[in-house]
Amino acid sequence: MKRVDLVRTIEGFGCILVRHGGRHDWYRNPTTGVSQPVPRHREIKDHLARHIIGMLGNPANEAADDDGG
Repeated sequence: MKRVDLVRTIEGFGCILVRHGGRHDWYRNPTTGVSQPVPRHREIKDHLARHIIGMLGNPANEAADDDGG
């Protein structure tokens, strides 16, 4: 996944940039209080991108999107 797409996705959840680290940027979801590092590579492996999205996603939105099966 391209980094800009990942950042656009998590910012769509309402996540904000907390700080720039040495090799990562830290984003936080103010609703849940969860923070996660996002590497500054052009391409981020899909497995890692899914993990970051899962951690920073809003659980209320995921429950509303669940179709029950």
